[in-house]
Amino acid sequence: MSVLAYAGATSVVAGGRLRFHLASTDGGPVSGEVTVIDATTERVLTRARVDGGLWELAVPENWPSSLYRAVFDDGTPLAGVEPLDHEAWFVVRAARPGTTARILVSVPFATWQAYNRSGVPGQGLYYAEQPDRAARVSFDRPGGGPPPERWEEGLLRWLRATGRRVEFCSGLDLHGGDELLRHYRLLVINGHDEYWSKEQRDTVEDFVRRGGNLAIFAANTAWWQMRLEDDGRTMVCHRDAVTDPMAAIDPERVTVEWSSAPVYRPENSMTGLSFRRGAGAWGEGMKVIREETYTARFTDHWVFAGTGLADGDKFAQGALGYETDATELDWSGGVPRATGRDGTPASFVVLATADLRHWARYGQGGDAVMGTFRLGAGTVFNAGTINWGSALADPVVDRVTRNVLDRLGADRQPHWEVIGPSGDIRALAACADVLFGVDTEGALVCREVSGQNLPWRTIGTARPVLALAAAREASGPLPLVLYAATADGRLLRRPPVTGPAPWTWVARLPAGTIALALCDGGLFAVCADDTLHHVYAADLPTDPDASAPWRELGRAGGAIVLTAMNGRLYAADRRGRLSTRPPITTTAPFTPLPGEPAAPDTCRALTGHAGSLIATAPGSRVRRRAAVPTARG
Repeated sequence: MSVLAYAGATSVVAGGRLRFHLASTDGGPVSGEVTVIDATTERVLTRARVDGGLWELAVPENWPSSLYRAVFDDGTPLAGVEPLDHEAWFVVRAARPGTTARILVSVPFATWQAYNRSGVPGQGLYYAEQPDRAARVSFDRPGGGPPPERWEEGLLRWLRATGRRVEFCSGLDLHGGDELLRHYRLLVINGHDEYWSKEQRDTVEDFVRRGGNLAIFAANTAWWQMRLEDDGRTMVCHRDAVTDPMAAIDPERVTVEWSSAPVYRPENSMTGLSFRRGAGAWGEGMKVIREETYTARFTDHWVFAGTGLADGDKFAQGALGYETDATELDWSGGVPRATGRDGTPASFVVLATADLRHWARYGQGGDAVMGTFRLGAGTVFNAGTINWGSALADPVVDRVTRNVLDRLGADRQPHWEVIGPSGDIRALAACADVLFGVDTEGALVCREVSGQNLPWRTIGTARPVLALAAAREASGPLPLVLYAATADGRLLRRPPVTGPAPWTWVARLPAGTIALALCDGGLFAVCADDTLHHVYAADLPTDPDASAPWRELGRAGGAIVLTAMNGRLYAADRRGRLSTRPPITTTAPFTPLPGEPAAPDTCRALTGHAGSLIATAPGSRVRRRAAVPTARG
């Protein structure tokens, strides 16, 4: 005889009570001992006698939020008992969410349950192609703990060993968990979190769009849509729209792959990456996990701060597998970037890649990609591999993990981030989704407006140019062109094309012009004597050598660079402090802009694009921040 056990819920609040349902393998009475262990530290919290088919745990209020297991033992050998059938796993949630930590770690109980009793007809959701696999599985049964590979264990133990302040929840707590998530800055998805309900996904996406952050140290994430029934104690996943009755009732809830018909909601619109482009090595092929590495592609990014890596370096040996996530990449510019054709958001930034096409011999060939992107007001980081937690002894993996948790879990996050390499740029403008710059050698260069570290490309000359400006869109007499202020006081313009094109002389500028912006049908110029000037484009003379009717609008607030965006002027002074004013043609002060200023000597060129300010300087990388920081940081 041996004890079989399961918990009546996947989580319980500290100070609450949790029932465990017990049975014996021979159908006789249950009598024995239970040991409750913190699974992240192996620390024993309590031991107790159990008699009968029910045992209730009164969780002390001082138990830390963590993952626990209750091990039931009647003193007899475990012969004939499935692995973990005598263990019941559960999470203790914080009684007051977010008070001890601003990071919430989700435990994937749905995926654990999906693999429970794999290959047993009618009892497991696996194996996937077997016609007698189950379409419905219950949490009210033994098993449902982590798989033998323990994909989640490495990160969970690392979090405790490094003293990270985190709280835990069951993934099922995110099913309609808006109230829970609002107490946190960062949600962590770990290991193998494959099965998500619509309510769970809606909750997480809304959390991020409102300014929360998401860190995915996992892969094969949100691959299948599932439904919860029977007050959350039954998981439904037909894997097939033909057999799922919901197809005729509510197609968006059909339990198929998230990217498939009739759901058409690709998982990478939330995660940035997908197993559709990833790789998998199963069975004997899982040995190759120990051999693979990532190659760093954007080491100027904050994720790699303190790692000492350079682009092209290898790292994270042993982290890749047994399944990885990726996105379609374009290498035409010498730097990998997401094409977006597969549903990955346009803001996705590729940080590291691995070519795993040779895994086709073990299962599925593909790639692994690590990256980050903006989703609404929040940030998503994705490590792109199930096995990340097993490689935390690698100093780079350790540091990257710390960087992600420190930045995305903080109440106040730095606002500036590097989006490109230095080009020794001294003038900058964004026009038609292209960044144009003038470097210290007088070359006109360009690159796409993107968070990816795309290289600058020379397209012409602009040797006398001191400042660049462009409108977001054509407005009245101002065509969508690139404007320039020269050292000898001329206003020039050229088409915003990324190839050779001539400059045309337009008008004379105020004496000593050092900065230029276009806004509301007019041009604004800052002069070296700290004055701001304005002229309407309609009032510019047809003869470029004639005097233009520039009007002085008062002091410029120490501005050395100027730009415009969304109907406002933005400026920066020599100390990197940002300010703004409306484009009115009367005297008005520049007022300080909320948020982090630019670091000293990094903002000698400034432009605006799509709600963000982009700054750089000779010898400085290209950086970007939102014009107005979000309320959550």
